[in-house]
Amino acid sequence: MANAQSRDDVKNQQAVGSAKGQDSLKKKEPLDAVVHSRAENIRNDIPRKMSFLTTKAAVTYRDMQVEADYISIDWNTGNIFARGKTDAEGRLQEPVVTMQGGKKYETDQFSFNFKTMQAIAYNARTEESEGVIVAQKTKKVNDSVYFMRRGMYTTDEYFIKKKDSVADYHLLAPDIKLIRGKNASQVITGPVQMYIEQVPTPLIMPFAILPITDKRSAGILIPSFGERQDMGFFLNGLGYYQPLGDHFDVKLLADLYTKGSWNLRPEVNYKKNYRYSGNFSAEAGTTVRGIRGLADYNKSGTYRIGWRHQQDPKANPYLNFSASVDIVSQKFYNNTVNNNYFFNQNALNTQQNSSVSITKRFLTLPLYITGSASYSQNFATNFVNLRLPQLTVAVNQFYLFKPKNGGAREGLLENLTVNTGLNFSNYVNAQSQEMFTKGMWDKMQTGAQNNLALSTNTTLARYFTLSLSANANNVLSTKTLSRAYDPVKNEIVNDYRNKIAGFSTFSTSASLQTTLYGLLNFKKNSAVQAIRHMMTPSIGFTYSPDFGSPSWGYYRHYYDASGAMTPYSIFEGGVYGAPASGLVQSLGFNIGNNIEMKVRSKSDSAGVKKVKIFESLNISGGYNFAAKDYKWSMINVSGQTSLFDSRLSVNTSLVVDPYKTNYDEYGIGTRTTRFGGFGIQGFNVQMSVPLSDAIFGEREKPESKYQTRGAIRNENYFFDEENYARFSQPWTLNINANYAYYRSSTRFGNEVASVGLDGSVKLTPYWNINYSTNYDLASGKIGYTRLGFNRDQRSFLITFNWVPFGAYKVYDFFIGIKANILRDAVKYKQRSFNDANAPF
Repeated sequence: MANAQSRDDVKNQQAVGSAKGQDSLKKKEPLDAVVHSRAENIRNDIPRKMSFLTTKAAVTYRDMQVEADYISIDWNTGNIFARGKTDAEGRLQEPVVTMQGGKKYETDQFSFNFKTMQAIAYNARTEESEGVIVAQKTKKVNDSVYFMRRGMYTTDEYFIKKKDSVADYHLLAPDIKLIRGKNASQVITGPVQMYIEQVPTPLIMPFAILPITDKRSAGILIPSFGERQDMGFFLNGLGYYQPLGDHFDVKLLADLYTKGSWNLRPEVNYKKNYRYSGNFSAEAGTTVRGIRGLADYNKSGTYRIGWRHQQDPKANPYLNFSASVDIVSQKFYNNTVNNNYFFNQNALNTQQNSSVSITKRFLTLPLYITGSASYSQNFATNFVNLRLPQLTVAVNQFYLFKPKNGGAREGLLENLTVNTGLNFSNYVNAQSQEMFTKGMWDKMQTGAQNNLALSTNTTLARYFTLSLSANANNVLSTKTLSRAYDPVKNEIVNDYRNKIAGFSTFSTSASLQTTLYGLLNFKKNSAVQAIRHMMTPSIGFTYSPDFGSPSWGYYRHYYDASGAMTPYSIFEGGVYGAPASGLVQSLGFNIGNNIEMKVRSKSDSAGVKKVKIFESLNISGGYNFAAKDYKWSMINVSGQTSLFDSRLSVNTSLVVDPYKTNYDEYGIGTRTTRFGGFGIQGFNVQMSVPLSDAIFGEREKPESKYQTRGAIRNENYFFDEENYARFSQPWTLNINANYAYYRSSTRFGNEVASVGLDGSVKLTPYWNINYSTNYDLASGKIGYTRLGFNRDQRSFLITFNWVPFGAYKVYDFFIGIKANILRDAVKYKQRSFNDANAPF
C-alpha cells in the first residue's frame, strides 16, 4: 500500500535506495553509490518498488543531479523519469535541469537509468563552451558519447542567456554526435545548413566538425563570394586550416573563378611567446580573361613569395633578426585573382621592397654590426635592384674631447663629435627576367665604403650658434666603366670592366644661426590682440673640390654622336655611385618663420586664444661662387599651417628660378644666364580636412535625454514620446585636395589636380558604411572608388565590398561568425597568431 511522506520527513532521509539497501526495497545487484532524493512531496509505492517526487523534486546519483517538477523512480529497473513544470494549457514553464561533470542541460522530459547510465532527453538544451545545442531527442550512450536528432547549434549570446527566444542564426543538422573528452569535446554532424533569423540559406555543408576547446583546431575556411567583370563569378579564400603543435599552423586557400582563373595560397604561421613570430606565404595561379578563340582572350601566370619575421625586443637586446620579404611577378597586382589586393588598393603599387637584416650589439664595445639583404622591384621600368649581402659596422657617436670631470661641454673642442663606419655591399641592377642568370652575375658589383664625419658647435655672443662639420668618404669598387659611342648601332655603349679601383671625397661646411622674435600689440578692445613672429635665419658655407678634374683621375671623356667631347665618371652606375664633379664654394641661406596671433574669444577661459597663421614658412637658396654659369640656385619656399581650429591643414611648396627663360614661337623655353627672371618652375598645395561628428561639439546623448530603452535586439535604441527610435550616428569624412604645377621647359607647363574623399558613417548602431574615392580635376575622370557595407547581426557580421567602376570592377560578399569556437571549426576568414582577435 502506498505510503505518503511529508517534506519534513524527507529532509532527514539520506536515500530511498542505496548500495546497502533497505528491507523494504532490496536489490539483486548492489549499486556503486547512493541515490539521494528530495522533494516537497514524496510518495513511495513499496509493492511496485516505485517512488514519486513532486514539486521541487531532485535526485542525485554519483556526479549527476536531476531537478524537475515531477520525478518517478523505478527501483527494480533503475529508470528515472523527470518532467518539467507546465501550465494549464500544457506549455512548459520550468524545464528539467540536469547537472553532470560541471555541465548543465535543460530538457522538457528526461529519462535516465542509474544502472546502465544511459539516458534519453527531449528538447534538450546543452550549453557547450560559447554555444548551445538544442535537439528534439538526445540519447546518452555513456558519459562520453551522446547522439542527438534534429539538433540546432548557435552561439547567439542573447539566445544563450535567454534574453531572446529565437536565435539570430543557427546551424541545423538532422543527426549530431557529441563526444566528450577530458580536455576537449567534439561535435560531429551529418549534412548541416545555416539559418539566419529562421530563414534557410544556401550555405549547406555535407558535414561539420565543431571542436569545443580553447585550443586551436583544424577546420574548413569558408570563402567570400562575388563577381569580377573580367573573370566572372568567384569564391575567394576557400580552404582548410590545420594547427601543428603549439607554435605552428598551416592554411591552404584557393581562389576560383568561373572563367577558368585560379590561385593557390599556402601560408604557415609561427609564434613563440617572448621570442619571435612570423609567417611564410606564397601565391601561384593563372589569370584568364576573355573567351578562348576570341581576340580579347588572355592567359597569364602569377606568383608571390612572402615572409614576415619579427623578434620580441625582450628576447635578446644584443641580437635582433627581422625580415619583410615580398617577391612578386612583374604584373602580379594587375593580374592577381586575390581580390583582397584590390580592396586594400595594393593594385596601385608601382614598387615592391623586401629586406632581411640581423643586427649584433655588444655590451662592452661601442659599435654594432648589421648584415642585411634587400630586393626592390620597379613595375614601371621592369628593373630589379638587389643588394646581397650587405654588411655595416657602425661606431656609436662619441665626443673626441669629452670633459674628464663629466661636466657640461663647452667650446668647439669639447662638443666635437665623431661618426664613422664601414660598409660592404654586393649590388646589381638588372631586368627582372635576368635575375639569377649569367647576365645578372656579370652585372654584379662589389664595393666597400668608409665614412668619417666630424661636427661641433658653440655659442657666439650669446645669441648665435656656430656649427662646423667635415665629411670624408672613401670607396673601393671591383668594376669601372668604359663608355664609347658606336656609330654603327648609333648608341652609347657602356662596358663595365673587372678592375679594382677607388675614390675619396671630402667636404667641409660652416653655418651660423640665431632666433629673432617680434611682437606687435593692438588695442585692448581690438579683435586681434597681438601678432607674434619668430624668425630663425641661418647662413652656411660649403666647400667641396672639383672631383671631375683630370688630376683626380675619376673622370674620362668620350665623343658623342655630334662629335662633342663628353665627360663621364668611371664609377658611374657603381655600387656607391660616383663622385660629384664641379667645384663647390657655396653660400646657402635659410629663413624659417613661425607666425601666430592672439584673438579675443568668449569660449576660452583666458578671454583670448592663439591662432596659427603659419606653423612654418621656410625660404632657402644658395650662391655658388665657383660656378661658371648659374651661380644662384633655385629658390625654394615651403609652408605649413592649419586653420579653423586645426580642421583644415595646408601644405604648400614653391620653386622659383632666378634666371630668365626665353620661349620660342612653339612655347619651348631656353634658360638664359640673365638674372632677374624669377619664374615659377613648380608649385604644389595639399589640403586636408578631417571632419567628424565630434568636431562639431558634443551632442546630448540619447540615453541622457530619453528614458525608454529597446529590448533584445533594440537595446541600443532609445525611444521618444512618439515611439521614434533615437541613437547616436558617428561619422567621419576626410577631404584631401592636391594641386601641382610643373613648368619644365614649356611656356604653360603641366597641371595635376585631384580631390579625394574617404570616411565612414554609422547609419544605425548595427549598420556601417565606409567609402573612398578620388576625382582627377585635370582629366575629369573618377579614380579608384570603393564602397563597403557592414552589418552587425549580433552573433555574426555581414560585409559587402564593391569597386563599381574602373579596371578592377568587383564586388565581394562575406558572412563571418564572431564566436571563437567557430573561428577554429568553420573559418570565415583568415586567422593567424598575429591576428587572433580579428573579427571573422
